[in-house]
Amino acid sequence: MIVDTHAHVFPPEVRDRRDDYLRLAAAFRELYSSPNARIATADELLASMDAAGVDRAVACGFAWGDAGLCRQHNDYLLEAAARSGGRVIAFCTVQPSDEGARDELKRCAAAGARGLGELRPQYQGYGLIDSGEADLLAWAADAYDLALLFHASEPVGHPYPGKAGLPLEQLYRFIADFPGATVIAAHWGGGLPFFALMPEVREALARTYFDTAATGLLYRLEVYARAVELVGAERILFGSDFPLVSQERALQELREAPIDDEARRLIAGENARRLLRLPDG
Repeated sequence: MIVDTHAHVFPPEVRDRRDDYLRLAAAFRELYSSPNARIATADELLASMDAAGVDRAVACGFAWGDAGLCRQHNDYLLEAAARSGGRVIAFCTVQPSDEGARDELKRCAAAGARGLGELRPQYQGYGLIDSGEADLLAWAADAYDLALLFHASEPVGHPYPGKAGLPLEQLYRFIADFPGATVIAAHWGGGLPFFALMPEVREALARTYFDTAATGLLYRLEVYARAVELVGAERILFGSDFPLVSQERALQELREAPIDDEARRLIAGENARRLLRLPDG
């Protein structure tokens, strides 16, 4: 089984009225102002999955600052997941600072969401250290067995749209403060696995997963081998970051990565199947 744990889809209305949404949300404007920044729908994701041989894919929401936009996007994700026959897995988003966030979390979980993401706290105006929003996310993860997929980016290296955001120390602090929460740290956790050479960090990361989204835009393929050595193949999840990166390209990178076949099998889908409790078929 091949499971892409990091893909992005939007309602067709967002694609068709891009300019309106650029005016509505600064975060959306940062990432999608360029006409080259592709916006994909759930149907396009399914077509990509068919072409690349991907069995299931997590469709992430967006960190809208407005709770109403979060709900609108969640409606689309949940409906797309329901009509996909289990191939699309909804990861919804909420505005944790909104008074209706708890009810929206309950609604999404009841409708079949398996996680929350891609979470970008800075885009929504909250922090992860000693905050009510962090408490709410940890509560939801525990109460509804939801994985929390956080955007993570490297504190060094080249700039790109969307890189600025969640500081690595805030992500680590959340992981340490809420050891019961299942966290997926996107984009190799912004380099967080490399700190697993510190014994206390390795212990804190025991329930944390790292996805491979946008690997080829960030790292040499040796990153696979280094991360397997440091955190274990069972803690790594294949992710493409579709449509920014094609699923075919991301899978080819995984095939070429300098790791053994068992690690490749775990990363390609077995880890995600167990984490998200997906059927074998």
